[in-house]
Amino acid sequence: RGRNLPAAPRTCSQQIFSLLSLAGHIPCGLICHPDKEHVLYPLGCTVVIQDLDSKKQTFLHGHTNNVSCIVISRNGVYVASGQVTFVGFKADIILWDFQRKELLARLSLHKAKIEGLAFSPNSLYLVSLGGQDDGSVVVWHVGKREAVCGSPASARSAGNATVVACASGRDEMFVTAGNGTIRVWELDLANRKIRPTECQTGQLRRVITCVKMADDDNYFYVGTSSGDVLKVNTNNKLMTGYGPQKEKFSLGVTALLLLKTGDLIVGTGGGIVALCKGSNYKVMKKIQVQGAVTSLTSRGQGHQFFVGTNECQIYRINYTTFKEELIAACHNEAVHDIVFPLGTSDLFATCSKNDIRVWHTPENRELLRIVIPTMTCHAVEFMRDGKSIISAWNDGKIRAFMPETGRLMYVINHAHSLGVTAITATSDCKRIISGGGEGQVRVWEIGERTQKLGEILKEHVSAVSCIKITKNDRECVTASLDGTCIIWDIVRFIRKQMILANTLFKCVCYHPEEYQIITSGTDRRIGYWEVFDGSAIREVEGSVSGSINGMDITSDGAYFVTGGDDHLVKLWDYNEGAVTHVGVGHSGNITRLKICPGNKYIVSVSADGAILLWKYPDLH
Repeated sequence: RGRNLPAAPRTCSQQIFSLLSLAGHIPCGLICHPDKEHVLYPLGCTVVIQDLDSKKQTFLHGHTNNVSCIVISRNGVYVASGQVTFVGFKADIILWDFQRKELLARLSLHKAKIEGLAFSPNSLYLVSLGGQDDGSVVVWHVGKREAVCGSPASARSAGNATVVACASGRDEMFVTAGNGTIRVWELDLANRKIRPTECQTGQLRRVITCVKMADDDNYFYVGTSSGDVLKVNTNNKLMTGYGPQKEKFSLGVTALLLLKTGDLIVGTGGGIVALCKGSNYKVMKKIQVQGAVTSLTSRGQGHQFFVGTNECQIYRINYTTFKEELIAACHNEAVHDIVFPLGTSDLFATCSKNDIRVWHTPENRELLRIVIPTMTCHAVEFMRDGKSIISAWNDGKIRAFMPETGRLMYVINHAHSLGVTAITATSDCKRIISGGGEGQVRVWEIGERTQKLGEILKEHVSAVSCIKITKNDRECVTASLDGTCIIWDIVRFIRKQMILANTLFKCVCYHPEEYQIITSGTDRRIGYWEVFDGSAIREVEGSVSGSINGMDITSDGAYFVTGGDDHLVKLWDYNEGAVTHVGVGHSGNITRLKICPGNKYIVSVSADGAILLWKYPDLH
């Protein structure tokens, strides 16, 4: 049926067309492939492979929950990724073939969470570390796809181990480290045992956040949450030095890179990327990035490296010039709304806490960012004439911006008392209709240089969640969390119909012929209603679990899409009231979604900051 949104209830793997996000909070989540042409990073339950030049993305689907760690073998043949699951259940590790982009094996022994993964230098073994509910380390034979042996990761007296790293030359040696523990392990394959040796750090008590092994395996470096780096000798298991001793890195060392010269690149929780001398840890060069550094990965021999931060920014840094270049960015807070301008699918706008962003679909990049610090934008809309972007904010203001430059055009202060929660405009661009947290619907007269309040419609007793307007600008429908949808006459400013249901309404859509509306909300049901008298036509079960937060209908009214707390994008046949396709890919609650003009894509946004573009299925 559709190649990219699989036919329900079957789900296949090429669903997502592209996505504008990365799970920035995952340590070492961003990795450059040894071929120097691709980077890999997790997003939700998906592992994304992105070509650095063409920006083309491919996806590895197979995890049933959020991906918690990811690693590539040194020869670039294998990718392994681990996931989280519920306490008491087994968490899978998936072994992938990079070239063919397919699943080779599921390795499941650990419970609840996979904390860390590492391939041995010749890709013979994969070492996995379970989370704190599991506490064990397991060595897997990559060729046989089976476990060789396992052991508790840290002594009972020590804290949890959270990081694992393999040796650079020997397949039989690896290191685990964590809260007050650093251990060097030896694999005894004949007896199927792994034997640990505790490393001595003298008087220092540290929480280890990252480990990097030297090329000759004689020593390794560990970064700590206290903001220093320890150097440990692999042979006698003693700490040989640490630093910087005076000026420690603020908010801890979060990522390390070891260069061929013996120098270190250090990433910190304060967003500093610093080049340090290997001998005395003196900072030679440093730059500041946005957000705490979670990943450092070198491209080839380290002439170029990439930085990933927990604010979902990816930077490219040239080693010689040591200047940062932002190559990808996305929302790191919940995205509340998504809109397309009239008649074009090449642009769309999203809004979140602190900002509104305008995106260019063909190149998957951010064109414009309009920042209002500490404020949250609940809804956004392009005016029909394309001359402004209007937006609803939690400080009770309506703000309008220029779409090209993001310059503020005007502000309507005190538009609503409990924040503006929904907004739309008439097609002649002369009126804005807004809804507030207190339940009022207000109509604003927008002149060349003036914005004045035209009318207040007081009926709702709770926040207005969605407003839709008819093509002739004479009628609108408002959905509210008070369990009512009201159809208003906005010429005479009176209530025409009221729809009541035992739910918090989250979304409403007019059928393009405007004789019916469809609604949904927290009761998970999709209701079809007659506009003329407000009577119920039918009700269908929209989701098995969780509220439905967003819906949109095609321009011919034949199909509509819904998304909500079950993380699924569903395409429905309007007349049949049946699901035709399901899209799996979000890891957070879907907050809104839109079908683009011309039915090329479906764009869905979610509470974890992800924006996913889906190819609209071929329905003929």
